[in-house]
Amino acid sequence: MDSPLLFVADLHLHPDRPAAIQTFLAFLAGEARQAGALFILGDLFEAWIGDDAAPADDPVAPAIQALVENGTWVGFMPGNRDFLVGDDYLARAGIERMREPTVIRVDDLPVVLEHGDALCTDDAAYQAFRQQVRDPAWQRDFLALPPDERYRQALEAREKSGEAMAGKDSAIMDVNQQAVRDRLTACNARDLIHGHTHRPAVHAMSADGNDYRRVVLGDWFQQGSVLRIDQGEWQLASLPFAADGG
Repeated sequence: MDSPLLFVADLHLHPDRPAAIQTFLAFLAGEARQAGALFILGDLFEAWIGDDAAPADDPVAPAIQALVENGTWVGFMPGNRDFLVGDDYLARAGIERMREPTVIRVDDLPVVLEHGDALCTDDAAYQAFRQQVRDPAWQRDFLALPPDERYRQALEAREKSGEAMAGKDSAIMDVNQQAVRDRLTACNARDLIHGHTHRPAVHAMSADGNDYRRVVLGDWFQQGSVLRIDQGEWQLASLPFAADGG
């Protein structure tokens, strides 16, 4: 692709965090309109309990739809907070769903994209939870519940998750290096872009005589984070929030 490519993850958008929402909307109406594609690699929202429970005044879908109509392709890969984003919402926003992992070609070379939580294999308890909630039967049963009950269960799950994370070594919650190498080998690629860990960085790796690159996208809690690929240059940058949140 000749136009710039943009990558974001872990925005965790929620009405209680207007600065993140306003910064993302400005990003969609500004820089993203000059891009060939925008890849959203999970956790666009803080929580998603079903398309039928989407806020009536949601500003995100119309803003992304306007971006798509302007000519920028937008892809979405579910994360651990918004794996229930459905086809109805994606259609309203003009977004295409991506499998995990997805391999794209950048400058004619394969690049692996994923949210990142599947690579945190040292956290056995989390992987068991992930397998449960990604099961189609579990999702079908959950979405059949009334929205109020889904919301209650989601809050309970978040509280338990926070308690569990507080008692874990930070290394356990990071990606496993062997899992990263296995993913790159399976995809025949030397570049990986992911989010989830909230530890933005560009990591250089070497194995079996080959050089690899792993780019970790940052979250949008204190500022925005975006990876720009343009004319062969990779730049991981921050986006300042507006001081007043708007």
